[in-house]
Amino acid sequence: METIEAIKSRRSIRGFTNENVSDDTITNIIDAGRWAPSGLNNQPWRFIVVRNPDTKVELSKLTVYGPTIINTPLLVVVFLDKEHMYHYVKDVQSIGACIQNMLLCIHSMGLGGVWLGEILKSREVVNNILDAPDTYELMAVVAIGHPASKPRISERKELDQLVSREKFGQSW
Repeated sequence: METIEAIKSRRSIRGFTNENVSDDTITNIIDAGRWAPSGLNNQPWRFIVVRNPDTKVELSKLTVYGPTIINTPLLVVVFLDKEHMYHYVKDVQSIGACIQNMLLCIHSMGLGGVWLGEILKSREVVNNILDAPDTYELMAVVAIGHPASKPRISERKELDQLVSREKFGQSW
């Protein structure tokens, strides 16, 4: 799949089949994430892969997206390792790039995924459930699986609504 095609055709998938996702596939997805750019190449991301149904039930209670969490074959929980950061904002941006790399990889493999951020309001509880150290700050939960239905179509604002030429207010 061409990169621009992957960027424009990727959609958030919240419904999955029961089909398993192999460890090799998960390794490829996380590997794509770790190749994201990071300041000073500090690679501040850390991951916990969750398949256990009981753990998914516990996590599902912490978000309005509980049904997505319960019904996905696996979750990749993404953290910022505060012991390996050098600039908070830059490191959070790097983790965003890491997650986007993973989502594009998921899509290119014919799988579906969704970046769940609403669960961040319960970050301490997530850490407790997963026995994550206090130095790990929850950044997102990525649900991954085989899509249960065809992705929906999405629209974007026109560039002239988003971009100014040279100075604010000058039309693109």
